Amino acid sequence: MANSGLQILGFAMSLIGLIGLIIGTIMPQWQMSAYVGDNIITAIAMYQGLWMSCAFQSTGQMQCKVYDSVLQLDSSLQATRALMVVSIVVTTVGLGVACMGMKCTNCGSDDKTKKSRTAMTGGIVLLVGALCAIVACGWFSHKVIKAFYDPFTPVNTKYEFGAAIFIAWAGAFLDVMGAMLAATCPGRGRM
Repeated sequence: MANSGLQILGFAMSLIGLIGLIIGTIMPQWQMSAYVGDNIITAIAMYQGLWMSCAFQSTGQMQCKVYDSVLQLDSSLQATRALMVVSIVVTTVGLGVACMGMKCTNCGSDDKTKKSRTAMTGGIVLLVGALCAIVACGWFSHKVIKAFYDPFTPVNTKYEFGAAIFIAWAGAFLDVMGAMLAATCPGRGRM
């Protein structure tokens, strides 16, 4: 069975990753207006997230508007929303399963083999949740990059990555690292 310290470290990394996924999903700064060409000096910064779009004025006021209709949104934004929500749910389930399989918990049976398999199952579930988030962030970032380099996109509507996508990426990679630590199990000879 894996070292308790490594399991606790993996659980903590996955928990911090889950918090990062939640914060990244909620934040409206998935993409922000790019300052390129003649668009360098503006009084308004535009942000777009998964759930709303915001305008930050130079006076310090921020006005946000929730998207009116799901039918109005493009398919990549809807898919990113769905994948991020699925990622959060699956990661939460994975944390619960991994917690039951840790050596330092009394959940489940005391059989070392069953505990080891439960911890490994939790790690695999955490990995699936992290992969959902990585696919969502990659898909959204591809859309932003493609629109940025499209010569037919007007200069004043070009966007670049916002802080939320970096937070979501960091959360997903923390989940991957935590899943790998939670799923570590020795060979049959070391039990």
